Order: sequence, then structure tokens, then C-alpha cells
Amino acid sequence: MAALSSGHLATDLAQGSLPALLPYLVDKFDLTYTLAAALVLAATFSSSVIQPAFGLWSDARGALWLLPAGVAIAGVGMGAAAIAPDYWVAAICVLAAGVGVAAYHPEGSKFASYVSGARRASGMAFFSVGGNVGFALGPILAAALILAFGLEGAALLALPGLVVALGLALVLPYLADFAPPPDLSGESGEARAERRGLTMLLLVVGLRSVAHMGLFTFIPLWEESQGHSAAYGTWVLGGFLIAGAVGTLAGGRLADRYGRRPVLRWSFVVATPLILVYVLVGGAVGIAAVILAGAAVIGTFGVSLVMSQEYMPGRVGMASGLSIGLAIGLGGVAAVTLGAVADAVDLRTAVLATALGPGLALLVSMFLPPAPSRRRVEPAPATL
Repeated sequence: MAALSSGHLATDLAQGSLPALLPYLVDKFDLTYTLAAALVLAATFSSSVIQPAFGLWSDARGALWLLPAGVAIAGVGMGAAAIAPDYWVAAICVLAAGVGVAAYHPEGSKFASYVSGARRASGMAFFSVGGNVGFALGPILAAALILAFGLEGAALLALPGLVVALGLALVLPYLADFAPPPDLSGESGEARAERRGLTMLLLVVGLRSVAHMGLFTFIPLWEESQGHSAAYGTWVLGGFLIAGAVGTLAGGRLADRYGRRPVLRWSFVVATPLILVYVLVGGAVGIAAVILAGAAVIGTFGVSLVMSQEYMPGRVGMASGLSIGLAIGLGGVAAVTLGAVADAVDLRTAVLATALGPGLALLVSMFLPPAPSRRRVEPAPATL
């Protein structure tokens, strides 16, 4: 599990480093804001929209090799973008990095499920924390490398991915032993799928991403608008993300003990008022509220991932790709939409609007059906 979580960290570190590269790429290529936003769109599109395709491939043929390959491509692609000679080469590199992210997640989450055994929510939470930490470390590492060596120094972002990819390649035979027998991943599994539940869960995930990616985008801008420094806003965002990592671990344990749906619903119950307190009250109370909101909003990422796999037990890779890809894709769309709200109305309204996501997600989650029953499967050897 540690290897899988490390791979998740490395892929999301590459993806999370892009915001730190953007200002320097804008200066280097004299970009408009539209062209700069297109780089973010390229990363978001390639890392989210095609994830279900990789999940389908994984379910149909088995694709353990995607673990090291995805990590390596994500790191090398983002590192290469820093030294690209022109904008279009940089865009292709960012697009390739997103493909690496998309390739890793379905296969990684599928085997995290297999390795977790009976404590699936706790195991998936540990896997998800790797991504949370990587996403938080990405801009910090990129900024440190640029400060030390200039923009070209950010090419070293490729190193974490290459090192982790090598480690994953060495443990592939060990991971293969956890795959269930093929006869339990075919038609019999599909017959037990709860498609209505999966559709509703994906809607919940999309609504949750309104708060997740909206706050990720606007916390620094909101703090700056309140008279604080940019560095202060970055620290607040760091607290939001770190609390999300802690909340993910706690959410997994609680879900194993009390059930997936109750934990998911209660996270939404507390998230909406916490976001409102952050904007309307402000000060130290507001900072504490938004940090707790990070634990509530991000903390159910692993829980919803397990639920998607349980709703679609015969297509675990596909379910994972849909769940993770939708969170990334709709999160990007939500951030752009909220940006338009901020331009048309004001920033305060946009940040307040992020609270709508958990509120609506709570309403939808009340109608989530129980997952189909699963019989215990002992690990069996599988080919690479």
C-alpha cells in the first residue's frame, strides 16, 4: 500500500506543480491569460476525461504496467514543460503529464482496493492521502526549484516520478498476487452492479468538487482581498489541504466503523456552515472554520472512491476512473464558472457560492442506495 500511495503522491505532485509554473511560462512566452488558462485546461482535460478509458482497459485486459508508466510520464511531462522552447511544445508536455496522471489513478486505486482487504475504506483513505500530500507539495517544490535554479530548474520535477516509477516496477510481482481470480471480475460482477447508485454518487462527487476546487482556487485571492499578503493566503490554503489529508485518514476509519453513507452525509452537514463562517465571520474564527472545512470536504475522497467500486464491483478500474476523473474534471469546470461569477459580481459571492456544492451534495446523498453485497475474495496470483 505504501508503494501505491507513493505513486499517487508523485503523480499528483506533478499535476499540482503547474500553478507554480504558470507565472514564469507567461513571462517566458509572453502569454495572454487565455493561453495560460489553456494550459490548465489541457492538464485538467487529459488527466480527467480519459481516466474511464484507462479504467476500462485495466478491467478488460489488466494493466499493472500503467502504475510505473503513469508516474514516470506525469513527472517527465511536467518537468519538460519547464524547459520547452515554445508555447505549443509546453502545451504538449502538459497534456502528456495529464495522460500520465489519468493512466495511474484507475489501476492504482483498483489495486489499493485489493491490498486493503476487509478494511477497504481505511486502505483507500491511505492511498488518497498520498494524492492530497502530493497536490499540496507540488507548487511548493516547483517554487523552490525555480527560486534556486530558475525556470529550467523545474525540470527536476521529473525526478520524483522517475524514482517512484522504478520502485513501483520492482514491486509489480508482489502487487499482482493481490488480484482476485478472473472469474470474479467478469459478467457475474457486472450483474451485481448498482448503476443508479453509481450515477447518484458521481453527481455527489461533482457537487463536492465545487467546494474543493473552488476553495483551492480562491482562498489565496480572498485572503489577499482582505488585506493579507499572498504568502498568508498560501499558508491558509496549506492548512486547508493538510486538514484534508488528516480528514481523509479519519474518514476512512470512520467509514469502516460506521458505514460509508453516514460519514459522507455528515461531512456535507458540517462543510456548508464552515464555509459560510469563513467568509461571513472571518478573522481567526474564519481561518479555523476553513481549515475544518478542508477536513470535511476533502476527507471523504477515499470514502466515495470505495463506494464507486462497491457500486460497480465487476468494473473496479472503470468505477475508479469515473469517480476520480469526474472530481478533477468537474472541479476544473466549477473553478472556471466561479471565476466568471467573481468577474461578473464579486469575489465574495464566488467564495460564498462554493458552499452550495456540499449543501446540494447532502440532498442527493440522502437517496444513495446501499452497495451490492460482496462475498469475500482471497487474493490469487495474476499475470503482469
